[in-house]
Amino acid sequence: MRDLIEEIFNGLAAPFYFGQILVQKRDDDGLVLLHRDDESLDQLQRYQDAENAIEIAKYDDAGNYRPLKTAPNLRHGWRLELATVDELRRALDYFYPSRLAVFAAWKKGCLKTTALRETLDRQSGMYRVAAKISDPQINDLVADFCRSDSGCLRTILWKRDRNGVIASTKLPKEKFDPGVDQVMAACSRRPAGDARASHSEAATVPLLCQEPCNLLVAECRKVVKGESA
Repeated sequence: MRDLIEEIFNGLAAPFYFGQILVQKRDDDGLVLLHRDDESLDQLQRYQDAENAIEIAKYDDAGNYRPLKTAPNLRHGWRLELATVDELRRALDYFYPSRLAVFAAWKKGCLKTTALRETLDRQSGMYRVAAKISDPQINDLVADFCRSDSGCLRTILWKRDRNGVIASTKLPKEKFDPGVDQVMAACSRRPAGDARASHSEAATVPLLCQEPCNLLVAECRKVVKGESA
């Protein structure tokens, strides 16, 4: 898999977006990462180590822990300067774990997806009850939990079941299209005048979702147990 990642990654030319991150080239051939909302700002906290991405990604602007790294709440106010492509690859993997590998597999046509029902059916212990969730409940839950503007920036590739039923009919079609920038798609549904995303001309590397995450499985359990709506 590393060879796949290197082949795809080395073909990327900055500037490009990766979730809420903007990657740019520096004049000295180095690279800089920053929150895409902060592109026009000068007073940003400066970092110069790929491992700094771990701390940057840990909390949101209010200081709350971010259990889901692909949630649209990456904190602002930082600038990460890196010298090499390898450091950039490591930093992006800290920001969005495994998403680069998933993207590489998808580009090569070898990415496998897992349906939600299949994921739920293989749960054990306290999560076994999650498989009892009904289709209407799934439809509502996925629409709320996975929505790009407040839930998750991943593009959904998995289906609800092995019959290929869409994950949720209540999500916009753009949520399932790898060619759509989920950050910009979310911004387009915000009130007029709320411009929180930059408008640079840059390519977008999608954050792909090949299977339901553990957090969604936990939410399915809560719905069945009546712990959430």
